[in-house]
Parts: sequence; structure tokens; C-alpha cells
Amino acid sequence: MELDSLKDKAKTLEQTNKKFFDKLKRSKPKNLDDTVHQLHDEAFEKIDCLTCANCCKTTSPIFYERDIDRISKRLRMRPSNFIQKYLHIDEDKDYVLNIAPCPFLDSENYCLIYEDRPLACREYPHTNRKRFHQLLDLTLKNTAICPAVFEIVEKLKKK
Repeated sequence: MELDSLKDKAKTLEQTNKKFFDKLKRSKPKNLDDTVHQLHDEAFEKIDCLTCANCCKTTSPIFYERDIDRISKRLRMRPSNFIQKYLHIDEDKDYVLNIAPCPFLDSENYCLIYEDRPLACREYPHTNRKRFHQLLDLTLKNTAICPAVFEIVEKLKKK
């Protein structure tokens, strides 16, 4: 799917997806995690993050203190200097990047700090995590960012 059309398609389906997710929140199907994990695996057999990297180009992960410490150490910086150079506190009181795309994304969509990347990057797009029903609001947002999430949600609605 083209990234240009992804955002439009996600916006068009936003209310439908919201209603679907509200129903999932209420019913909490027992096999939801297994189903979503299977759809996740199928989606990522076809979708290569290195050809996309839209998440790294458009959004910021949350940086927790342990992420800041780990990345600062790798970059041989003091955590306070790392924060000053790369981060700010957002409206939710979380540390996020000052700019997009991510300053650690190279021209070939490789992460320059991959081994030490933030937890939020490690877990993205969160479709293979346990208790998926708790991540539905985030998943709704991610349908406009990640082609794999969009595909997973569309297939989940058909099950």
C-alpha cells in the first residue's frame, strides 16, 4: 500500500474501526491475542520495514529514563546533554524527539542506534504484544502510520 493513500484510507475507516474496537474492548475475546499475533506474523512476511520506515519518519517514540541512559552511553554523552540535544517533554509529560524524521534514521532507513533503540521502537507496532485489547486506542492511531497495522486491522475485522 502506498503511504500517501494509507493516511486517507485510515481516516476514511476511522469511525468504523473505532466502533469495531469499542466492541472488542467490551467483549475481550479470549483468542484475540493469538489471532492478532497470527495476523502480525502474516503481515510482516510481506511487509519490509526497511522499505517503509514511516514510523521513524513521522512519529516519535516515548523515551523512558532507561532508554535515555542506554542511548546516551552508546553515544558517549551525558543523559542531560542527550535530552538537551534530542528531546523535549510533550503534552503527556513524556520525553519525545524534537524533530521528525528520527535523527537516528539513516538514508537507507536503518537505525543508527538499533541495538540500543527505545523500548517503544522495539515493541512497535505493538501488534504482537499480550493483552492486545488494552492497546486498541494506540492501534487505531497506528493504522494511519504503519501499513502492516492497517492490514492487520482490516483482516481482524473479517474474522
